[in-house]
This record gives sequence, structure tokens and C-alpha cells, in this order.
Amino acid sequence: MKSEIYVVSHKQTRMPEGKIYYPLQVGPAKETFKGYLRDNTGDNIADRNQNYSELTAQYWVAHNRQADVKGLVHYRRLFSDGGSHFFATVDQKYNHVMNEKQLTKLMDKYDMILPRKRNYYIETSWSHYEHIHHIKDMETTRKVLEEKYPDYVPYFDKCVQRTSAHMFNMFIAKSAIFDEYTDWLMDVLFEVEKRTDITGYTPYEQRIYGFISELLMDVWVEKNEINYTEVPVMFMGKQHWVKKITSFLMRKIKGNPNKDEK
Repeated sequence: MKSEIYVVSHKQTRMPEGKIYYPLQVGPAKETFKGYLRDNTGDNIADRNQNYSELTAQYWVAHNRQADVKGLVHYRRLFSDGGSHFFATVDQKYNHVMNEKQLTKLMDKYDMILPRKRNYYIETSWSHYEHIHHIKDMETTRKVLEEKYPDYVPYFDKCVQRTSAHMFNMFIAKSAIFDEYTDWLMDVLFEVEKRTDITGYTPYEQRIYGFISELLMDVWVEKNEINYTEVPVMFMGKQHWVKKITSFLMRKIKGNPNKDEK
């Protein structure tokens, strides 16, 4: 079984070891980093990276690579060997990255690997999006699903009202599933893009389609009854938890100052 996990990065940085890992460069840099593949070759949407984030890499993998198993992870977030290793140093975490043997064992039993769900506890995925982004864009997404994929709408409504979701646009799957999900996702997002005006959005908000896609993963997985398992994700760097928690609570109290007026 040939497995290829693509580690998406916009800069040259440390990569996990092992022949299953392929550094994949995204973004506008003119030079190609040594040892990296790049998402601006072949069939690609690399020029949309500012708005699609790591999805330009996902599209490239689906349309340009051949393997039995394909995966997408980030240089700062990697699947572990099964443990959380929350208090480990970064160097220690690199010793606990999922290896080929562990991956093969999981893929013998499952069709997809997802991160453990992120739980927001005090708000739903819909309200969380509303507090950070422009909720009209999620409303547009639902409208597109109504028109193009009506069978998915009940799953969408159910998923966005939960307080947890599989986030980060990280997953590993058998090739046919990886490609099928990617084609469906892009079909939805390209239509949303046609109907969306992002004039006045901050650079962060302009990453709109990467954010929307995080909430579409569970919709597709549940509608298609994908046999998946969850694996912990390790953050390969310092996390400023006090700042993150404070920011989360302030958005909950005050809301997003940039959100759309009703």
C-alpha cells in the first residue's frame, strides 16, 4: 500500500521524518524550497491560496498525485502515534508523529482518519462562526447546498448546531474517498465564491473558504457514512493558551466587531 501524507507549509521549516511524508509548499513565494513539492504545478488553484488556505494543496493532491492513501496535515499540526503528548516538548513530539506502520494498521480497519473533535462547550459551530466571521457566508453555503446537494442539507443543519466538529482541514483517507470528498467540497466552495463579495474583509477573514470547509467535513463524512477513526493532533510549537481563551471569551461576550449588520 502506497501512502502519501502531504505536510502543507508556506515556509521552509522542520518536517516529520519517514517516507510517507511529503513537504508541500503553498503560497506566493517565488522560490521553491529545497525538497518540497509545490501546489502551483499541473492542475491547480494555487492562485486562490489567499482565500482557500490549505485547500489549494488539497486540490493539487487530489488532481495530481497517485497513491493508495492520501493525507493532508500542516507543518504546525501533525497526527500523533495515538497519544496526546500535550506536555511534551516540540522535539519530543516529533518522536511521536504517526509512522507508516501505525498508519497502515489504521487504514486496514478504516477508510478515513480525522482529528479528534474540537469542542466549543458553550457555543455551537454556527454561533462560533458568527462570532468570528461573517455569518452571511454560511447562509450562502447552505443555500448552495439546497440547490446543488439538497440531500446534504439535513446533515449540514445538524452538524452546525453541535458544539464540536472535526477541524483543521486535516485528514487521511483511501485515495478514492480523498478525491471524491475534494471534488464535492470544491464544487460547493466554487459556487459560494461566485456569490460572495469579500470587499472590506480583513486578511484573516479573506481566508473564508478554508474556514467554511472546516464545517463541511462532517457534513460529507456523515452523509456518506464514512468508516473513520479519530487520532489526536499535536501542535508543533508554543501555544498561547491565556491569549486564546481570553480572545474566545471576549468574542463570545462582545461578538465579532466586523460581522454583518442585520
